[in-house]
Amino acid sequence: MRGFFSALSINSDWRKRSMAYNHGREDRKWRIWKEAEEKLLRECGVDEATIEQIRIADRADFNSNRRFYRWTNDIAEYLEDMADRERQTEVGTVAELLDEIESENLYQVLVAVDGRTLKIVLLKMQGYSTKEIAPLVHLTTGAIYARLDHLRKKLRKFYSV
Repeated sequence: MRGFFSALSINSDWRKRSMAYNHGREDRKWRIWKEAEEKLLRECGVDEATIEQIRIADRADFNSNRRFYRWTNDIAEYLEDMADRERQTEVGTVAELLDEIESENLYQVLVAVDGRTLKIVLLKMQGYSTKEIAPLVHLTTGAIYARLDHLRKKLRKFYSV
């Protein structure tokens, strides 16, 4: 069945979010924070050598955090893209399913199929098992398998030509 569902060319126009780690922005924030901290340390009478040692340690910490945030941001961006793809490929009705078909030839084949079979395809795409679909469309599991097999054969003819 996987081959059949991958043949349905669902519209894949999802938005790419620009949430990448911006080192320049983060560096400016760090410098502002660091200058304020150093001003406070000077007011408290801390000597310049100690302030410089703290600056070096804080900078090393900032750089290690930068690598971590870039890595986690890449993962977060990937997961959000996956979620967007999943949301955008979800269709709730047979009409929505047909609206999402990009291939005109595939659309013509599916429009010619009866509504019950399209409902079965939709429910399969939504993750229902054949046993769960049977009572919803008032057919036996054998009839569902037969309809899907018939549709698969139509699609094979369509794609082999």
